[in-house]
Amino acid sequence: MQVLIDLHYLPNLEYFTVLAKADKVYIEKFENFQKQSFRNRCYIKTAQKVDRLTVPVVGANKGRPLRKVKLDNSTQFGVKHWRSILTAYGRSPYFEYYSDYIEKALTTPYETLFELNFAMLKLICKLLGIKTTLEITTTFEKNPAEGIIDLRNKITKTDSDTLINEQSYIQVFGENFEKNLSILDLLFCEGPNAIIILKSQNSKLLER
Repeated sequence: MQVLIDLHYLPNLEYFTVLAKADKVYIEKFENFQKQSFRNRCYIKTAQKVDRLTVPVVGANKGRPLRKVKLDNSTQFGVKHWRSILTAYGRSPYFEYYSDYIEKALTTPYETLFELNFAMLKLICKLLGIKTTLEITTTFEKNPAEGIIDLRNKITKTDSDTLINEQSYIQVFGENFEKNLSILDLLFCEGPNAIIILKSQNSKLLER
């Protein structure tokens, strides 16, 4: 199965369910940046609430190609995001196994949003044990080639209902299970079992 998908920041479980089930995933490089989207934000669970982490960018005007959107590294957002992640997941069962990798990647000063997102995506896939081939597109195609499932702009919210049987797991805070958070939540809470959970889930996005 081959999929074409947009590139998100520390994507949610719905996104990684697709990656875990696909044989090859094409990452769209030639789309325009979309404000208030998962391109530069993700959600984690803290003691008080579900918290949003947003990557600050510059030059992200309407119609600006995503690949040219630069990070505002002057804000030291990577350090701030890491502190939030540490507070949220420092007591999780598998935090110590993955924390050094995540912290190093987050605090690396990438130039563009695309570079940051793709680096984080490759790292998380490696930590999860996802063997799916990732390939960046070289041109923009309105209609992808036959046999490729076009999922661009299909994963757009946290409370999505396209996961048919999202499997719950023990989260760090609260009695109520929060669905479809950033993959970091599943990774830190379930560790090696995370890939099993992802592959056990069904997604309506992959139904033909």
